Amino acid sequence: MNTTGEPDGQPRADSAAAGRDSGDHATVEATETFVAHRNLLFTVAYEMLGSAADADDVLQETWLRWVGVDAAQVDDPRAYLVRITTRQALNRLRSVKRRRESYVGSWLPEPLLTTADVAADVELAESVSMALMLVLETLTPTERAVFVLREAFGFGYDEIAAAVDKTPAAVHQIAHRARRHVEARRPRRMVTARQAEAAVEAFHRALETRDLHGLLDVLAPDVVAISDGGGIKQAAPRPVIGAGKVARFIVGGLTKHNITLTVEPTTVNGSPALALHVDGELDGVIAMHVEDTHITGVYYVRNPQKLTHIDSATPLTLR
Repeated sequence: MNTTGEPDGQPRADSAAAGRDSGDHATVEATETFVAHRNLLFTVAYEMLGSAADADDVLQETWLRWVGVDAAQVDDPRAYLVRITTRQALNRLRSVKRRRESYVGSWLPEPLLTTADVAADVELAESVSMALMLVLETLTPTERAVFVLREAFGFGYDEIAAAVDKTPAAVHQIAHRARRHVEARRPRRMVTARQAEAAVEAFHRALETRDLHGLLDVLAPDVVAISDGGGIKQAAPRPVIGAGKVARFIVGGLTKHNITLTVEPTTVNGSPALALHVDGELDGVIAMHVEDTHITGVYYVRNPQKLTHIDSATPLTLR
């Protein structure tokens, strides 16, 4: 017996159980908070990295750090989680930029299967569009982080400064420089959602029938086609420019072999797109950029490592 009158060891056992209960409760609360902000965190990571697989890894790293934080000391969990995510994404971005320098052929962002809600949000759809994501690739890692947090999510300079380890004044300068850089290169989408759908539908019909003239009708004269095979699937080593060359490139690639081609409309990165199945297997995804009712950008992702989210995942709701 001890001085409390309880059997030896009982108070310690109760204390240990209480500690476990407290720890379990804290983990549950941390999990609920993380899940509540998961879509936002994924979108931040994806817009910074252009890769859903890398964004998933960043979220795993964010969770591991978040679960070890004393939530009682955190005034704004959302801002704190975004800060962790941004720092992890910056670390990974600096690493993947070096890998992309040795990438075989043209590099395209990993396409995301998205919900109708994303397509209906014009600003969000543009921020994750293939066209803008390619422009963001031309920014430095810090410029990209600042641009994404400021322009896509509206975070204040103080919040961004804490996330990227800069002063608010420095962040203001970086944001101005990044915005000017992006605006000079940002493709303009001067069409309604319905006009974009109509252009993609026309492309779809021409593709299924291998109609060269039908493709020429919907492609802008200066259209640019970029294909990404990652050294695994055949793709053009460089961008193809001009309606005639792009149409021949697309139709020619589909008539070289005796294949059964199935083309299905889908929504990728907030915009209408096409999923191509060859002999029943997903072969690639074609995303498009439309201006003035004509297609000005064709982005054909064939790298199978970038198609796992398209082939197996349900559409994503971002933010």
